[in-house]
Amino acid sequence: MSDDAVPDLRASDADRDRVAEILRDALAEGRLDMEEFDERLGAAYRARTYGELAPLTRDLPVPGVAPALPVSFVKAPAVEGGWAGRITGTEGSSTGAVAILSGFERRGRWTVPRRFSCFTFMGGGELDLREADFAAGEVEIHCVVIMGGVQVIVPPGVEVVVRGVGVMGAFEHPRDDGPPEPGAPRVVIGGLAFWGGVGVERRLPRGARKRLKKPR
Repeated sequence: MSDDAVPDLRASDADRDRVAEILRDALAEGRLDMEEFDERLGAAYRARTYGELAPLTRDLPVPGVAPALPVSFVKAPAVEGGWAGRITGTEGSSTGAVAILSGFERRGRWTVPRRFSCFTFMGGGELDLREADFAAGEVEIHCVVIMGGVQVIVPPGVEVVVRGVGVMGAFEHPRDDGPPEPGAPRVVIGGLAFWGGVGVERRLPRGARKRLKKPR
């Protein structure tokens, strides 16, 4: 997909910062002089859409990166072989977690069970699914959060359905990154948040994020 395909989409602060970093590298390498750099940097932080950001780096070499596109448009599978090898049909390596005045986390290579249950009371947790395997094509994460919070991190391409209820709290819906990737799992997030919250965000896997960074 070219950057011209989404010119009217609103740019985020992260998109503007990404373009600014590319401009700083171009200045350090002598591709831009100070006057051009100042002019483009000012335009980057004033930009409201990807269409306004795209021309600022179009003539600069950025191997493997389209800086004017949101990260969700960059296709980078978390592991080699795509999704087929990550839906295992086995039991989960961890089926639940509890945090009372404390915290928990699940990250790296672990297997998400068909149903994962977590409870927090004045505590917090993080469930990072970017490098995880999945016991089934559809898994459920059930959260009960009381005066605390749980953060769920999913990679691009995974379908997310949020069905939780907030009472003086909230369940966050992730941004819409388009249709799910073929074979990707479906993650259903539900439960109750009372004076707390369950956040859901999409991030590229760590390895893909490193590949997107321009070598200095």
